[in-house]
Amino acid sequence: MLHIERELRHLSVLITQPKPHDCLNCYVYRMLEFGCTGLRRAKRYRDLRARRATALDRRLMSRGAGCDCEIFLNGWNLRREYQVYDPESEEYEYPEELPECVGVRAGSVQPCGLWLVQRRPIR
Repeated sequence: MLHIERELRHLSVLITQPKPHDCLNCYVYRMLEFGCTGLRRAKRYRDLRARRATALDRRLMSRGAGCDCEIFLNGWNLRREYQVYDPESEEYEYPEELPECVGVRAGSVQPCGLWLVQRRPIR
């Protein structure tokens, strides 16, 4: 039984690791499959890939992203050319699977070219 538990822990770590060329947004979006609990996944990415990005929380909060899912609700959108048009709702939607991450330089927490910053209305 101990062997099985150890193997499950090992597999869970492997499943939740960023892929070699993942940007922050592609990684966090993929991890939302496991739920949203604050900025847990964004911080994990930073800790594993961009330790020097100490202002990540503040930067995300400035875009209205107080948790992982809000990165996509308030901060960034998948570029339209990567979305799928739904004729029934007459709207563009995210595909079932995102395209492969375009990648970013090592140590960066910037999104790759798949993502576009959401423009906020001027108040």
